[in-house]
Amino acid sequence: MRYSSRPHGHSMICPARRPARRWAAASALCIAFGISLFAANGEAKRGIAPEDYFSFQVAGDPHISPDGKLVAFTITAIDRKLNRKISQIWIAPTDASHKPWALTDAESATSPRWSPDGHSLAFLSARHDPRTGALQRTQIYLLSMSGGEARRITDLKNGVTAFQWSPDGKHIACTAKIGPSDSLPAGKERSDVRDYTNPEYKVDGKGFYDDRRDHIWVVDVATGAANQITFGDQRNDSTPQWSSDGTRIAYLTERTDMSLLRNSELNVIPANGGTPVRLSAPETALSALRWSPDGRSLAYIGSIDEVAIPKIWISPVDGGKYRLVSNTVTYPNEIEWTKDSSALYFTGAYRGEHPLFRLDVASGKATELAPGFVITAMDMDETAGKIAYTAADYRHPADLFIAGLDGKQLAQLTNLNDKLLSSLDLQPVERLPFKAPDGWDIEGFFLKPVDWQPGQSYPMILMIHGGPNGMWGINWNLEAESYAAHGWAVLMTNPRGSSGYGEAFQRGVDQEWGGKAYQDIMAGVDAAIRKYPWIDANRLGVTGQSFGGFMTDWIVGQTNRFKGAVTLSGISDFISVEGTRDGFYGHARDFGGDLWKNFALYWKYSPIRNAPRVKTPTLILHGDVDQRVPLGQGEEFFRALYHFGVPTELVIFPREPHSLRTEPKHAVEVLKWQIYWFDRYVCGNAGAIKPDAVE
Repeated sequence: MRYSSRPHGHSMICPARRPARRWAAASALCIAFGISLFAANGEAKRGIAPEDYFSFQVAGDPHISPDGKLVAFTITAIDRKLNRKISQIWIAPTDASHKPWALTDAESATSPRWSPDGHSLAFLSARHDPRTGALQRTQIYLLSMSGGEARRITDLKNGVTAFQWSPDGKHIACTAKIGPSDSLPAGKERSDVRDYTNPEYKVDGKGFYDDRRDHIWVVDVATGAANQITFGDQRNDSTPQWSSDGTRIAYLTERTDMSLLRNSELNVIPANGGTPVRLSAPETALSALRWSPDGRSLAYIGSIDEVAIPKIWISPVDGGKYRLVSNTVTYPNEIEWTKDSSALYFTGAYRGEHPLFRLDVASGKATELAPGFVITAMDMDETAGKIAYTAADYRHPADLFIAGLDGKQLAQLTNLNDKLLSSLDLQPVERLPFKAPDGWDIEGFFLKPVDWQPGQSYPMILMIHGGPNGMWGINWNLEAESYAAHGWAVLMTNPRGSSGYGEAFQRGVDQEWGGKAYQDIMAGVDAAIRKYPWIDANRLGVTGQSFGGFMTDWIVGQTNRFKGAVTLSGISDFISVEGTRDGFYGHARDFGGDLWKNFALYWKYSPIRNAPRVKTPTLILHGDVDQRVPLGQGEEFFRALYHFGVPTELVIFPREPHSLRTEPKHAVEVLKWQIYWFDRYVCGNAGAIKPDAVE
């Protein structure tokens, strides 16, 4: 469907930035409603800019001390000179009686974990050798709460990735890599040739496998002596969890000689080593393993197969069949047991939020405790009657909060970005419910342009999330706020396939990625234009990443309604991608079988098939080490569009995997490229200048 006429009674504007000449009138209007458009220093507020990304700090990974009086957490900031994120450990009193203070400051530090007696704090850090200056592998350090320097606990050759204290505080279980090449004879050089005997030889974000695998080690805290207790050349072990009596360790295993999707195992092994016992459990994507305090059960998140969504399961430790605990909340995470092993606290995706829930294990009933947030991490201390969590909303990146076990008595312990946020004019996120063509209830989220004025017409940018099991909502969204700051309305839809609306809704894209989900999205565009008639239907842009990149490619092959498109890390050809991505043949769950069984369906929903129909100017952004959707997918689409005379450009980001934003400078550049393209083609600014490298 095309729109050829602009809304009546509206003048048209398409500002690249907020026009300064309208400040006086806008300020008077907002002050009349009790809203100030001035920062604390008296200066006019401004719209957010991509470069503000460098200044934001984010709280995460909270852990309450054993006495319930303190919470250790991380604050992550960006070091522009090093072009990387730096994490430090901070401490805050849970009664908010004192401002938080930094516990570390010399090197990046993560994963703060209290010793059982609360006298010390262990954490992970990759530090520079004081003699050579070389960056060493990540190791476990121990810092006494009575003062002094941190003491290095481990000296494992390939570093440590995760750890947990034993109940008596004398040992630490951790994961570290090891492989045959680590024990080569002296003088023998390790070859850089890679030899593989199975097709699981790479994974996005980590690259190609070498011969090293993650295994479990038990480390003596006093001496640093490390004992490897799990083994296997085709296994990666993770998430070690001590039993309450300290005699056994449960852990998860991913088989590297099996499919990326269906390869999980749940095992228990004696703490001093021995033969592991495999427990009954689903085999797909296990995570968040937690041992019950009574020692009888293990709770975790997993899927029964490749099609089902993640749920909470429990396996009996001493034998018996695993069972489903809750089927009501999609994509749970951050599991914590109550002391009597009768309930679990967790967070889960729910209608654009990620609130806190309490789950009764016997009945499976989940009670929502902390709505209105996107909780990113949490920890519970039932004795102290407190829950610490980090949470964000559309106006704030994640801060640290403390609450009672019922989710009430809420106190905010950090205000990390208040100074910067007070200078910004951020747009509220409005819910936009609408109906799909077949009557399904769909939800969208909408932002007006910064400094919106009645009687004027504005462009709109449609944003499509990844997954397809992603979810837009009330979370902090620098991208959406940046578009709004440029004078553009923003629409984010949760079409079928999205999480947070139940399993039937999430699997509504089976065998038709470009079918009803596409119709849902376009119905959302129509709904936004109906509700907000000041949107200029002749100036629409569309963008998305991963599944959103695929859908952007698909949309421009179905309609010429959009004046500009930006596709990020998107699949353009389901035929060619199946044999080159890390999750090879991984779309069998989506298309009712593998490539050979349903070849026609794979080709039917390949956007490249519709390249001769594309007229929309399309910018393609892709990382050159993307293994989930390899760079070739972007190259194919770019060459096809160029072949058919479509204005198009391909921008390749070096060293970037599928996320496309691991380096802070690239995160800013990705956003600036999108703004440039929409300014040029949606707003018709022929003089738009391509982004330069961020200094």
